[in-house]
Amino acid sequence: MKGIMTGHSGGRFATGIAVLTLVGAACNGYDRNTTTGPGYEDSTDQATVGGALISEAAGRSEFRVFAATGEITTRLAEFRTALGAQRVIKWDGVPANLLNVDTFPGNFFNTTAKLGALFTTDGTGFRNSNTDFSDINPDYADEFNAFSPLVTFMPIGSASLATTFRVPGTETPAATRGFGIVFSDVEREGAASIKLFDAAGRSLGQYHAPIRSDPAGFSFVGVVFESPIVAEVRITAGQRALGAGVQDLSDGGNLDLVVTDDFLFAEPQALP
Repeated sequence: MKGIMTGHSGGRFATGIAVLTLVGAACNGYDRNTTTGPGYEDSTDQATVGGALISEAAGRSEFRVFAATGEITTRLAEFRTALGAQRVIKWDGVPANLLNVDTFPGNFFNTTAKLGALFTTDGTGFRNSNTDFSDINPDYADEFNAFSPLVTFMPIGSASLATTFRVPGTETPAATRGFGIVFSDVEREGAASIKLFDAAGRSLGQYHAPIRSDPAGFSFVGVVFESPIVAEVRITAGQRALGAGVQDLSDGGNLDLVVTDDFLFAEPQALP
């Protein structure tokens, strides 16, 4: 079953930094940082394109934020190196009977494919699409691209979903030290983000994917902590659920529609 990959740690983080520091040069003229850091319930962290944010602020867990748009493969590789041993969900290994239907099970990637991820949504279900969701709305065929062809993923009836973790193949609650996601067609700042929580429900920050820089439309955002403290990730993929007659900004709509592709996270570790 496609979807499981491993890697090696890229070494320890820098030490002695008491504030958030930008590392690397920004590209595409984008260099905005409104980070307040994890541990603040209302924190909103704007990842900087072409660079990584590093924090070791006193009293918080050390973390790094990675983001990219356009040609995202270099930043994605750097994120995976920092992540260490990892799991990757690319959706392309989903069986044919679960493609283009609204009945994809939220526990598939812990029971059938044992990667340790569970999905929930306030919508009505989940859907994997190899048609860019054009069977929902024909106009979507020209809106969305798959980063790892050909399948993308979205909740139905909502633009939001949550990921929690298990020791792969078991019901043992777990946490991960890092999580990242590839979005397709982010056209408005704040339309796509990940918000992380620890096992006690405390916020570890919200991190926005950058606006797409080219027609391919890929945006990436990921966060890596020093230790496995991420127990839940709340994902926002666009400003409205996909639907018949629901148009994206570029098709005359007034809200930004987004879909998701690759999910990447460090090997889940059992909660104490």
